[in-house]
Amino acid sequence: MDITIAWRNIWRNTRRTVIILIAVIIGVWSMIFLTSLMRGMLVDLIENGISTLTGDVKIYARGFRSDPALENRIRNAMPLAEKVRESLPAEARMATRIRVTSIARNARHSAGVTLVGIDPAEETGVSFIGKGVSAGEMIRPGNPVDIVVGQALLDKFETKIGNKLILMSEDATHNMSSRAFRIRGVYKAELEATEKRFVFVSKSAARGMLKIGGDASEISVRLDDHDRADAVAEKIAAKVDAEAYEVSTWKELKPMLKAYIDLFDGYILLWYLVVFVAMAFGIINTTLMAVLERMREFGLLKALGMRPWRILRLVLIESLFILVMGAAMGNALAFSMVYAIGERGIDLSKFAAGFEYAGMSAVIRPEIFAGDVLMANAVVISLGLIVSAYPAARAALITPVTAMARN
Repeated sequence: MDITIAWRNIWRNTRRTVIILIAVIIGVWSMIFLTSLMRGMLVDLIENGISTLTGDVKIYARGFRSDPALENRIRNAMPLAEKVRESLPAEARMATRIRVTSIARNARHSAGVTLVGIDPAEETGVSFIGKGVSAGEMIRPGNPVDIVVGQALLDKFETKIGNKLILMSEDATHNMSSRAFRIRGVYKAELEATEKRFVFVSKSAARGMLKIGGDASEISVRLDDHDRADAVAEKIAAKVDAEAYEVSTWKELKPMLKAYIDLFDGYILLWYLVVFVAMAFGIINTTLMAVLERMREFGLLKALGMRPWRILRLVLIESLFILVMGAAMGNALAFSMVYAIGERGIDLSKFAAGFEYAGMSAVIRPEIFAGDVLMANAVVISLGLIVSAYPAARAALITPVTAMARN
């Protein structure tokens, strides 16, 4: 019976009900939609950081992280790679790489780059280079002269596919080694800095140039769920020689990325607080006004024998109806907007330099997380009922004499 009465009561003053509904809709919409934008930026930040040859878990020879010199490489990498593979879940992917600082030059320009020896098949699903090239063709496994460079480096060197590029680096004997490669393909990355930094050759070409035989610089592991990195790293660490090898997760390799995640989570909580405080003032003021206008009605109900707790419950049920309706409409609006812009994203290329500095791409695609949606709805409905408790208590505690004396 109270539910029926409460439903009828909220439509006695349609304009007031609509005002509260609008406040709730805007509150829920802003919480979900703006949080989805922040999550989209965060997902993009993590993806760019991990796919740029970092991986979820990485294995180095001990000392390589502090001094990435060729002498700190993994000797005879194949047995270690087999141990790592045995420790991985079925869906995980793994790639072994040679990685060394080098100088690239042609007739016009020279620049410092990172030479990476890869097997293209291994990189699929592990790093950005596994997606292939934007122009030309990918390097051929075992080919001694193929090289793939970034579009930004190609433009900087004023060269093109098919031209020669000379790389120089210190080999395992501490002598300078130089080799001429021919540009076979060009890749594009989310960040221009990545395109200028990395050049890719086959593992056999890198090993031949550096005279390192079957050695490698790193083993990179990619998981479907980034949150499982710690557990997988512990499992790998238990199987390998802890004195010879170092197992690190992406959070350890990218401490700034971890700091960004914590910062974003703080921003989201702060945003929830700001939105709710603004919405709470609207709810409590409008509900209190409605209660004060109905004081004679509540006094009459108490005079007829209605218990205070029933009046309290009646007002709270009215608030609950409005909060649930507003939350449902706010959810629908937020989901519609996320769906509408989800594919193309929001292009912020005008601010590309700032985004690239932070490690994010210039196009933001919102990402909805179930936890964020539940949190937004729980905050609005539960705290909305709490702030409605004050007007409801005012109605429940008024005496019939006081209420009937009101004009």
